[in-house]
Amino acid sequence: MCGIVAYVGYRQAFPLLMNGLHRLEYRGYDSAGIALIDNDLNLYKCHGKVADLEAFVADKNTKGTIGIAHTRWATHGEPNDINAHPHFSRTKKLALIHNGIIENYVSIKQELINRGYKFISNTDTEVLVHLIEDIQINEKVELVEALRIALNQVVGTYAIVIISNDDPDTLIGARKGSPLVIGVGKNEMFIASDATPIVEYTKKVVYLGDEEIAIIKRNGDLKILTIENIEKTPYIQKLEIQLSALEKGGFPHFMLKEIFEQPRSIKDSMRGRLSLSKEIVALGGIIDYEDKFLKAKRIIIIACGTSWHAGLVGEYLFEDIARIPVEVEYASEFRYRNPVIYEDDIVIAISQSGETADTLAAIGLAKSKGATIIGICNVVGSSIPRATHAGSYTHAGPEIGVASTKAFTAQVAVLTLMALTVAKKKGTISRSRLFEIITELELIPEKVEITLKLNDQIKELAHKFKDARNFLYLGRGYNFPVALEGALKLKEISYIHAEGYPAAEMKHGPIALIDKNMPVVVIATNKGTYEKVISNIQEVKARKGIVIAVVTEGDTTVKALADHIIEIPETEEMMVPLLATIPLQLLAYHIAVIRGCNVDQPRNLAKSVTVE
Repeated sequence: MCGIVAYVGYRQAFPLLMNGLHRLEYRGYDSAGIALIDNDLNLYKCHGKVADLEAFVADKNTKGTIGIAHTRWATHGEPNDINAHPHFSRTKKLALIHNGIIENYVSIKQELINRGYKFISNTDTEVLVHLIEDIQINEKVELVEALRIALNQVVGTYAIVIISNDDPDTLIGARKGSPLVIGVGKNEMFIASDATPIVEYTKKVVYLGDEEIAIIKRNGDLKILTIENIEKTPYIQKLEIQLSALEKGGFPHFMLKEIFEQPRSIKDSMRGRLSLSKEIVALGGIIDYEDKFLKAKRIIIIACGTSWHAGLVGEYLFEDIARIPVEVEYASEFRYRNPVIYEDDIVIAISQSGETADTLAAIGLAKSKGATIIGICNVVGSSIPRATHAGSYTHAGPEIGVASTKAFTAQVAVLTLMALTVAKKKGTISRSRLFEIITELELIPEKVEITLKLNDQIKELAHKFKDARNFLYLGRGYNFPVALEGALKLKEISYIHAEGYPAAEMKHGPIALIDKNMPVVVIATNKGTYEKVISNIQEVKARKGIVIAVVTEGDTTVKALADHIIEIPETEEMMVPLLATIPLQLLAYHIAVIRGCNVDQPRNLAKSVTVE
């Protein structure tokens, strides 16, 4: 949510900043704005998309070789022109953009009002820029020092960039709990909320740490201070992502591209960690903490949204093969429940972006209780890998579509490897069984390729259900999280109400909803509780419900009962989520496209949820 991009260098900033805003559109937003210095500090912003901003500034002065730009996802104040970023200071000499939430902005605002300040927006960001200038003027200090003093007064999270008309050669950025990355180019410098606006200009980056301030000069000088005024040496890293990963590659939408990338993303998530010939499952990131896993009496998995569903699959995996009790918690609830956490607990935090605010806060709580924190994340250099003791990257590659697809299957793949690693060390899995599972895991990318060939069939099916008002998704065991994830995908991008349930729970309430107009998606593969699921299908059909069944290839029993059949390849029960999720992603995608929805940028949603 919210996107930041800033530039100082020898080129005209406007086209670079607008290109950067387009790259950041995947994060989800409702307004956009830009500020540039060309003798004067010119600021333009509007409600709507980046294209609306481009139209708005068509006849404006957009010259300047330094500037900041922003896409806003509304928190304080409705999405409109006034609340959009950037925000001016009172003298209009400063302009500031901000991701995050200043929690104590009301008290600061009131104090400033008492001193004669007037506010035109409802945002916490306008309060912050006024506070910075107030300190600068009254304390008679330089802008960097004023910012440092201000940040010691605020409570909350922030990633900010500020420019001053009095110093048109300097960008100043700061962060706490919200990401900010600095791009180091040749005679030019960049700041952004992630690497996507930077990668086509430079591969050299510095990830700003919490409570750090970056002072970036036009000549390339970079200075980093903490808010305690301690200077730090910048650590330059090389970006691994390729520009091609940020393009649609011939697909109509990023979401469809990313669904079809799953054979590769799953394979990349297992690459170097799996060896059939050596019967090895190894996750280098957790080697130093294997003893902690062996001694753990409990694993707590914390995550949000799709990552929480992956965590539910992880619960089945760890309990099934590693024989360790698991609790799966919504990170947003975990920190407020006064949870019981022991020092020998393992806490696994899962996040695609590595910046999920609720998950970061939950990590902080668990660390304060002495637990060992293991991260599973997709974005190198993000906050969660830095906050955890150890962990594993998923290697899914950039995920631009807001609705997560390949990140989910990559997370499940890594959780499978993690559970197998622990099971092997604990001796809770036999050598022959380990060999069987490794053998099947190596076949999964190929079986995902086969499953993707169902695309045309599912597209045809989507036409039949594009006008449905409600969906019910049912699954048991490993397939229950698949049902939840399938329902979430449909809700996210098509705006059709959908609910996922354990199939056995249907008769405890949801069965009242079933009639001839209710599509019911049932994951009914031939493993585990197959016969029980058949009984659940019969209960739906007895009430004239419409059954769409995901079954194992060659199934005849469910085929005789269901209205529509989607056949996936045979696999181990624990690996069914890696295959059964694919057709549900495609079904949601095609229904959304047919309904004319914005698939890559669903309304009200943000890719990286960096506020609580």
